[in-house]
Amino acid sequence: MTRLEQQIQFIIEIDKVKHIFRQTYLADARRKENDAEHSWHIALMAYLLQEYAEEPVDVSKVMLMVLLHDLVEIDAGDTYAYDAAAAKTKDERERKAADRIFGLLPSDQGMYFRELWEEFEAYTTAEAKYAHLLDNFQPLLLNDASDGKSWVEHGVKKEQIYKRNERIEETSAQIWECMKGIVQKHVERGHVREDAGA
Repeated sequence: MTRLEQQIQFIIEIDKVKHIFRQTYLADARRKENDAEHSWHIALMAYLLQEYAEEPVDVSKVMLMVLLHDLVEIDAGDTYAYDAAAAKTKDERERKAADRIFGLLPSDQGMYFRELWEEFEAYTTAEAKYAHLLDNFQPLLLNDASDGKSWVEHGVKKEQIYKRNERIEETSAQIWECMKGIVQKHVERGHVREDAGA
C-alpha cells in the first residue's frame, strides 16, 4: 500500500466513530451524542477555554489529542464514566484497539497519534491534564443543558461526579468552581443524588 492509500484507509476507518454513541444527551435532550460530536466539541473548547488553564498549554497539540482520544472506541466501545464493571476491562480493550487503528497509518503518523493517545491516558503533561478537563467538562455542561437527563437515568451521585473530577482543580480552579456550582444546582433539583460521602 502507498502512503496515501494507508492514510485514506485510516480516514475511512475513523468514519465509524460517528456511530459510537455516548450516554450524554445533546443540549436539547433529543438524542445522545456520538463520539465524533463530542470530540469536535471539546476541540473547539480547547481553543476557547485555554485562558483558564493553570499552566500554559500547546493548544494545537491539545486539539489533535482530543480529536483522536476516542478513536479507540471504534473497537473498544464507549465505557460510561460511572460503569465500574466495564472500567475493569477498559484499558485492555482500548490498547488493543489503539494497536489496530493507529497501525493503519504510515508508521511515522501512526506512532505520533499513538504517542498522543498514550500521553492523554497518562494524564501527566499540562496538555493531557487540560484535555481531560475538557473531556469531563463538556458532558457536565450538556447534562446541565439537558436538565440532568443522563444523570437521572443512571442514578448518578454527587460523590461519583466529584471522584471522576478530583484532579480538575489542579488544572483550572476557576472551571472546577463552575463545575461544582452546576453539580450542586442539580443536587438541589433532585437530578443528582446527594450522599454522605460527597
